[in-house]
Amino acid sequence: MDTHSLLTPTAPRRRLRAGLPLLAVLCALAGTGVAQAQAPAAAAPPAASKDDSAIVLVGKDGWLFPAWGSLSEVDMQAVDASTRLIAETKARLAARGVRLELLLLPDKVLFYEDRLPAGKVVSASVEKRYDTILGSLQKAGVDALDARKVLAGVRAGGTDVFYRSDQHWTQAAADATADALAARIKQTVPNLAGEPGTGTPLGKETRERRYGDLAELFLPPEQRAAVGRETFTVRRAAESQGLLDSGKAPVHVTGHSMVQAYFGFPQKLSNALDRPVTVNWKAGNVGPWIMLLEYLESDDFRANPPQVLVWQMFEPVYGFGPQAQGQWDNASIMTPAQFTARVNKALGQ
Repeated sequence: MDTHSLLTPTAPRRRLRAGLPLLAVLCALAGTGVAQAQAPAAAAPPAASKDDSAIVLVGKDGWLFPAWGSLSEVDMQAVDASTRLIAETKARLAARGVRLELLLLPDKVLFYEDRLPAGKVVSASVEKRYDTILGSLQKAGVDALDARKVLAGVRAGGTDVFYRSDQHWTQAAADATADALAARIKQTVPNLAGEPGTGTPLGKETRERRYGDLAELFLPPEQRAAVGRETFTVRRAAESQGLLDSGKAPVHVTGHSMVQAYFGFPQKLSNALDRPVTVNWKAGNVGPWIMLLEYLESDDFRANPPQVLVWQMFEPVYGFGPQAQGQWDNASIMTPAQFTARVNKALGQ
């Protein structure tokens, strides 16, 4: 199951431009309600203890964790298979003048292992999984930002990087990652298209009190009440923020709910780059492969290809390739050969 398929609040699918007024974006998202998602029938959830729902681990002090990611095993063959597809895609994008930046986001459990339920532990191989994936990418010629290191720095400073009852990152984590990625993009692509002053201005922060998605979607009422609501930080739009006149942007982000505007990543990236940033994301167990294809096959890409394409993936499901039956929905399933063929066609190769 895609561990970024569940979010609050959101729409089943929405393409947002980081230059849009964030207040309007948030109102639109909030008006859609919570996207309900179900575990794929072919993916049997782990057995639940008295403190767990079928797919949520109820940890100490009300901390919740998705239960569908392995805490013990790493499939290196699957990791390397995904890396090969990514490396091939990077090369094909480069031939079209588009630089690929892979954004691998780390697992929540790595930062809060001490909050897991009694008896639940992270194995040594899973503890090293993020670094293992980065090593596989580097060996294949794909350099990527070490987002785990970035988030570890935020956590070491005393700020949470994931919400207690939600599977998503906090605004502080999203901001720090956006800043680090912007610095990397500026170094690798020093001449970004567009004019200075066209990035997204950042508005005031506000707080809202609600249940996290893991509590809201998967816990029975009694457990949900015991876990309780928590405070989410949301950045409102600056008064000077206006609509973009066109879809042109030198940087595009494709991914899942972590990169939606609600958590602040695309607008912070735009602000740090001082250029427009576009983003497409989708809720649901669709996987990163189809999300990339949806963008590459879109009119937006054909009309306005970016200089940099940020492809967001998630550590626990990195090894789930495009053919992962029982993990992605049926419409997203394809063989690696089919994925490559669609990439080539979209890029005119």
